[in-house]
Amino acid sequence: MNGVVAVIGAGTMGSGIAQCLAQAGYQVEVVEPDRSVTERARRGLDESVRLALLLGRGDRRTAPDIGQRVRWVERIDELSAVGFVIECASERITLKEQLFGELDRHCRADAVLASCTSAIPIARLAAATERPDRVLGLHFMNPAPLTTAVEVVRGAQTAPHTLARATDLIAALGKEAIVVGDRPGFVLNRVLMLSIAEAAATLDTGTDAATVDALFEQCLGHRMGPLRTADLIGLDNVADTIEVLRRETGESHYRVPPALAALVDAGHFGRKTGRGFHDYR
Repeated sequence: MNGVVAVIGAGTMGSGIAQCLAQAGYQVEVVEPDRSVTERARRGLDESVRLALLLGRGDRRTAPDIGQRVRWVERIDELSAVGFVIECASERITLKEQLFGELDRHCRADAVLASCTSAIPIARLAAATERPDRVLGLHFMNPAPLTTAVEVVRGAQTAPHTLARATDLIAALGKEAIVVGDRPGFVLNRVLMLSIAEAAATLDTGTDAATVDALFEQCLGHRMGPLRTADLIGLDNVADTIEVLRRETGESHYRVPPALAALVDAGHFGRKTGRGFHDYR
């Protein structure tokens, strides 16, 4: 595989994936048109590397090289040399379709185009390109540097060599590739988003978020309850994903519950803003 990998978007997930790639020795091109987001991501990368060293999870000899392996650019037309792209834009269908059309025009013909979408069918994104055989999903979990597996979504037209390149990349990051078929929400979010929505709906009965999560953590042995999980993902991302599932499946049980909608409307997105279902301030 070409040693240069591009990441589209410098948000929480994009910057986390960029860190994983740089730590594995790849040169990384991160495309982000908003300079304030880029600066925040650049600082976050440096802080994350320092934290990993403090926790004994990094190599002090190579840590200074990680930031140097990441180049921050503003335009997709600067990606003509990359062999693999991972798109991490907001969970909006029209935005992602537009981005895949641009990537198809500007990236070299043999480049693999992957999406970190939470729920949008890969077939829809592949249809925006002239290379559907080179399109697939790489659904990383948050925080990307600390999770050990990636849900790899094989579209109906994804070629075997494309899937092999993707699983080789995931292995090079020290993670396990778990391959699933293509449908809205794939496997993980098709189930998880229902769990989060129903857990949030129980708050209307007077049960608090700590109690809901304690039941899952203490009775079922879950490492993190559904509402803490939602706070980690980002409540804005959760709401967007549920809406995508509702539109793409036509199933009414995918709905944004009032408790979740109220938090998102108030700008309380979870850990990244300091408050969500739980308070992190």
